[in-house]
Amino acid sequence: MPLILLILALCGLRYFEVWRFAAVSWWWIVGLMVFAFVWFEFLEPMLGLDKRKAHNVDEKRRQQRVKDNFDKRK
Repeated sequence: MPLILLILALCGLRYFEVWRFAAVSWWWIVGLMVFAFVWFEFLEPMLGLDKRKAHNVDEKRRQQRVKDNFDKRK
């Protein structure tokens, strides 16, 4: 997510020609976009990072459900 926010910020700064970002080539920004695409589509699933994130969300939801069930019994 920080990578996408960086790309959006760079696009905005380059488009509105703010400070030194006016001299940044669009190819650098396009290169970051390609890198983000490759990362999120190929590298992240290959490393299992997407499954780990989903597992952490499921674990938090399970813990909250267990906590809620024990609180109801009291």
